[in-house]
Amino acid sequence: MTSPHRRERQHSPTAQGLGGWQLAWLAAAVFVVSAGYGALMPLLPAWIAPLMVADGQAEVARHVGLLSGLYAAGVLVGAPLWGLVSDHWGRGRILVIGLVGYVASLLPLLRPDWIGLTGIYALRGATGFFVAAVVPVVPALVAEHTPQGQRARRFAWLSAMSLLGFLFGPGLNAAAAQMSVAFASVDAGTFDPTNLMIVTSAALGALMMLGLAATLPRSVPVALEDGVQPASADRRRAIALWGLNGAVMFVLAGFELGIVLQGQQHPTLSSREISLMFAECSLVMLGVNALLFFTGLLERAAGRGVMAAGLVLAIAGLAVLAQHRSDAWMYVGVSFTAAGTGLVLPTISYLAAGASRRRLGTTMGGLAAAAGFGQTLGSAATGWLFGAVAQLSFAWLALPLLATLGTLIVRPTWWSTDATPP
Repeated sequence: MTSPHRRERQHSPTAQGLGGWQLAWLAAAVFVVSAGYGALMPLLPAWIAPLMVADGQAEVARHVGLLSGLYAAGVLVGAPLWGLVSDHWGRGRILVIGLVGYVASLLPLLRPDWIGLTGIYALRGATGFFVAAVVPVVPALVAEHTPQGQRARRFAWLSAMSLLGFLFGPGLNAAAAQMSVAFASVDAGTFDPTNLMIVTSAALGALMMLGLAATLPRSVPVALEDGVQPASADRRRAIALWGLNGAVMFVLAGFELGIVLQGQQHPTLSSREISLMFAECSLVMLGVNALLFFTGLLERAAGRGVMAAGLVLAIAGLAVLAQHRSDAWMYVGVSFTAAGTGLVLPTISYLAAGASRRRLGTTMGGLAAAAGFGQTLGSAATGWLFGAVAQLSFAWLALPLLATLGTLIVRPTWWSTDATPP
């Protein structure tokens, strides 16, 4: 029997490996766009308030929510489109275009009084659209130029960098505030911290653009690919992975919103404790990614088994949250749910990396779009659920995970990394 690693070498004779610097630039690009989103979001209320002097806080909050939704809509529309285009035009070119658009959509925000509220809406949608050229194309390019035996570690690394970016984003605000104080102390002028943060985010995006343009390998021409899997089987597995990714992100978004809404129902749960739970969630997920990276678990274990274990952990965590009677049990439930989803999400990306090169960008773009769609629905559904059944909403959120666990059991061929047809 021919081993999967030998088949990979036989069917990818033209693939070029990524060097350490190339992989570092790709991971840094994911980090930068994630940090840019996390940095600007907390500033939106105070930033747009001067444009709406006659309106109250409720109207400002409404616009903040709409701006967040428009950014997500940009990602939702852009991810499958950019993924499809990258299959035909080349990954590197699309990555650079995405980063150019990302920088260009940030800089006009320095003068919100010039562009007005309508301009801010247009630019936030454009930022999401161009970020969508980075989110699916980076993993597609890494998969295209990475032997199968190294993919699991590299995908765990990319997932960890995305999480670190979201964690680091608010730190950009603190850095911008310190820079503003430093400039004032040396009589260099008075600079708004928000503008400094926008300039920093744009500068980091420009640096990534230059670094990637200089270091990226040439994409393998599609014409040189040897087909190893029927197109119908490839599409069937891609659709299954999109559905699973959307379901998990639906639950993750609902789970995170549920933590916030718990603060309204439990007077003893302070905003500080809610923040600690969010930090715990991110750190647990980072720890799981580190486990996958350092142990190479996905290279030795079946992806279906890893995902099943993650789903069971997440279901257990949601069950604890649905029945908890103390804050301590909430921390336990958060840890279990974060660990479970932290196992499943990188595994989905790893399995998606086994798609044919002809459809790799499309597969990754669909994965990102499914994630955005799941997040949007999850937030909306959980808000309604908590209004109806309160804490028991966590139990209802477990139902999509139970359904996906069932598909892992009854449809094992959908999750195989072996691309050889039976």
